[in-house]
Amino acid sequence: MSFACYYYPKPRCFFSGERKVTKRTALLAGITAASFAAIPVSSFAEDAPAAAPAAAGSPLAKLLDASGIAVTSYVDLAYSHASKNIETGSSDRVFDSQNDSITLHQAALQIAKQPKEGFGGLVNFTAGKDVPVFASYPYANGSSQFDVTQAYGQYAKGAMTVIAGKFTTLQGTEVIWAPSNSNYSRSILFGAIPFTHTGVRTTYVVSDAVSVIGGVNNGWDQLSDANRTKTLEFGLVYTPSKAVTVTASDYVGKESAAVYGAPSSSATQGERNSFNLVVAYTVSDPLSLGFEYLNVSQGNFTSMVDGSTIKAKYEGYAGYLTYLFTPEYKLALRAESLNDKDGFHFGTVATKYSEFTATFSYLASDNFELRGEVRADKSTNPYFASMNSTAMTGKSLVTYGIEGLFKF
Repeated sequence: MSFACYYYPKPRCFFSGERKVTKRTALLAGITAASFAAIPVSSFAEDAPAAAPAAAGSPLAKLLDASGIAVTSYVDLAYSHASKNIETGSSDRVFDSQNDSITLHQAALQIAKQPKEGFGGLVNFTAGKDVPVFASYPYANGSSQFDVTQAYGQYAKGAMTVIAGKFTTLQGTEVIWAPSNSNYSRSILFGAIPFTHTGVRTTYVVSDAVSVIGGVNNGWDQLSDANRTKTLEFGLVYTPSKAVTVTASDYVGKESAAVYGAPSSSATQGERNSFNLVVAYTVSDPLSLGFEYLNVSQGNFTSMVDGSTIKAKYEGYAGYLTYLFTPEYKLALRAESLNDKDGFHFGTVATKYSEFTATFSYLASDNFELRGEVRADKSTNPYFASMNSTAMTGKSLVTYGIEGLFKF
């Protein structure tokens, strides 16, 4: 039985002949994958689609096959409706913050050559409405809807893989690459961790059950370093059996202490530590369960209560269940909670946020998936704005979404 790792959309490892574990086994796998070549690890996200083959026997098909180059792409188009104003008001999610709109969320292309030995690399381009949300500093919060989401070189030898460039984070159950998630909307926790890093990452396969990851980078979502200090990353992927994958990761480094933690060279800096744990359990062929824990602390934060300097914290949990009724029909459930007690993440102190999501998918073919979703969010203090207003007067939000994924 052999052991293999893939690095996109997030590092993941598995035994040959075993059912692949989906998103961020998708975290460590993604960690190892990214380190080895570039779901996180989640057993709920679908594996990144295989490269779409050219016509059988065509010159392009023969060329790609001979060169070992894999090409994958998709288009993510959706309609969403919200009961509150989440476009100009307050929202606890990313990507699907539209009141009533048809949106081209993403059109993405990945080109990769990742041999088990020697040099390789990966590049991933993304265009669409989601891009300004995850674009790296100094382009963060800009108006451009095009992004080089990943671009790195890779060298693999024996049990070790090294990548250098820009790559996705080790943390989280859900990923930017839409087909690798089972829900249309992203979780609250997905928006509370970094999206990408620019630096160097090394993955070492200790045994069939254990892989370790280490690296250094510019920090959270920084193409160029905003504060000239580096962030260290650590990861551990433990696969005690074919059915279970445990991924733990930690990021330590100085970051902006401003609300929302946006990279800045002028804002007060403080040490930020982000610890994330993802457990993926394939109960049976149709049933998968998952759990995620997140704890983030930020030093030198100015208290929103009395103005003193404190170490701000937020902490969250998420649970996942996916059930495949038939090869064409799938149900994905998600429940989560995040305690932003100091207001560091959302800007409202002593507030807890929770949500429950139900997504039903119709997998019409390998190239098309249709998802319908209902999601309910709640906050312990007023956070959501009523329609045509920006005043935070509501404690609940209900959204509906229909998403079409075209995979090539």
